[in-house]
Amino acid sequence: MKKPIPNGIRKKLERAARKVMQHAHAPYSNFHVGAAILLKHGKIFSGCNVENASYGMTNCAERTAIFSAVAAFGPKIEIRAVAVVNDHGGACSPCGACRQVIYEFGPDAIIFFQSANGPKQAHITELLPEGFRLA
Repeated sequence: MKKPIPNGIRKKLERAARKVMQHAHAPYSNFHVGAAILLKHGKIFSGCNVENASYGMTNCAERTAIFSAVAAFGPKIEIRAVAVVNDHGGACSPCGACRQVIYEFGPDAIIFFQSANGPKQAHITELLPEGFRLA
């Protein structure tokens, strides 16, 4: 496991996630989510959820942030940390699809999110014990 993420970085990620959450397109669920990712080289990317009338076409905040980083730097990015926030203040860990995408680009990533018992931090392998990469 790599060095821990300092609390100041966590706060910076959470601020970035809260800021981008304001841009979420969530007319169906009214559940606005923001996420920010920290890459190995220090760059932060953020994203919000974008819903669609064809609900399966909805994209989560975590994947929006990751896909933006891939678009900017290519597929060799390495995620160190992810912060997820929502506008309801309730529990909101990454969904299964997002966990797999996080693992693909950050098999040693730390995830910060709101659990039912308050703020939580977990290693991606705690959230996705059998994550896999094909390459």
